Amino acid sequence: MPIPETTSAEELKHYHSGKCLIAGVGRAWKEVKAFFYVQPESSGIQHVPSVNEPILHWVKSGEAKIQERDLGGPWIFSRVRRGSFFLTVGGSSYDCRWNVLSKEPFQFMIVSIDLAILQEALREVIGNNADCARLRNISGFEDEALNTLMEQLYAELIRRKASRTCVMSIGRMIAVHLIRNYTTMTRPTPHGNSALPGYKLRQITAWMAEHFAENFKLDQLAARANQSKFHFHRLFKNATGTAPSQYHIQLRMNAAKRLLRETPKSVMEISLEMGYSNPSHFARLFRRDTGLSPSDYRRQR
Repeated sequence: MPIPETTSAEELKHYHSGKCLIAGVGRAWKEVKAFFYVQPESSGIQHVPSVNEPILHWVKSGEAKIQERDLGGPWIFSRVRRGSFFLTVGGSSYDCRWNVLSKEPFQFMIVSIDLAILQEALREVIGNNADCARLRNISGFEDEALNTLMEQLYAELIRRKASRTCVMSIGRMIAVHLIRNYTTMTRPTPHGNSALPGYKLRQITAWMAEHFAENFKLDQLAARANQSKFHFHRLFKNATGTAPSQYHIQLRMNAAKRLLRETPKSVMEISLEMGYSNPSHFARLFRRDTGLSPSDYRRQR
């Protein structure tokens, strides 16, 4: 069937090439939409129409290489596994393709939350500046708290009769969590756009994620965005709420936390892998981020 440029969150399920195993239907799923899919081992280019609501993709099982691009833009690569997320904010359609890398099936759940619930959460969390807040497009990230909420929502999805009260409560908790953690504050300026365009921001942040172990170079990032260093720094901070150098450090800290949780590598090895030749400097930055030393963080996990 022809694929439109825009559709509704409810109709989005028709434009995925995977097989929909479970769909949230009935009164319980009026404000929160959820669909559970299994994907084939690989795909050609799939055009995904845009929707007004932000969309969460949550990987339930398997591992895959995902590539995304804005129409006519460069491909952006993510390697995802169980517990990985994509947050796609409404606004434009895009292309994607994938290859499954694991023997277990690649299964994921798509969730959208009614805009009225999101607006209510924005007003509660942001207050008078809610109109200046927007969610960010993020690919292939992990979030333990959000993963727990999605497990709870999945448990309702597979029930014979879901509880509307439970689904609504989980949906509101997801909305608040997204706004608290993935919101950017924007301010209009008299000189046009105050932030990097979405496709350019995704291109830059994807490159940073692949090269986080390298030394931070603002001029190199600015050149990739075809901006002066001063202009790029301001646009990037407006788009993400974080300076490029701090974003770079956060990428390193997130990767370090994952290695501390999931591997037996020593703190020295992880420090070097993150690009820090001085383990003491790495430990200071890690404590500033988490409130714990790397060793204490590992023991608590």
